Amino acid sequence: MCERTAWRICRDNQWFSVFGKKRGKNGKRPGPPIHDDLLKRDFTADDVNELWLTDITEHRTTEGKLYLCAIKDVFSGRIVGYSISNR
Repeated sequence: MCERTAWRICRDNQWFSVFGKKRGKNGKRPGPPIHDDLLKRDFTADDVNELWLTDITEHRTTEGKLYLCAIKDVFSGRIVGYSISNR
């Protein structure tokens, strides 16, 4: 069945998907890397506290956006520290 038929059946039954449509990239290409790749894409460690990774995620709540920054030790796989803030 085509997408349009599925969309019409869902609309008629008042069913809504939690997944949105994929957005196009509008012809944008990634630019050059901002920093040098010191790890050379090798995410392994031979000892504790030798290599840490970090990531920041944004979560939308009813009170506004909430940001979570976590730091992970690669050797043990444990979260070393984290911070939660609204900015």
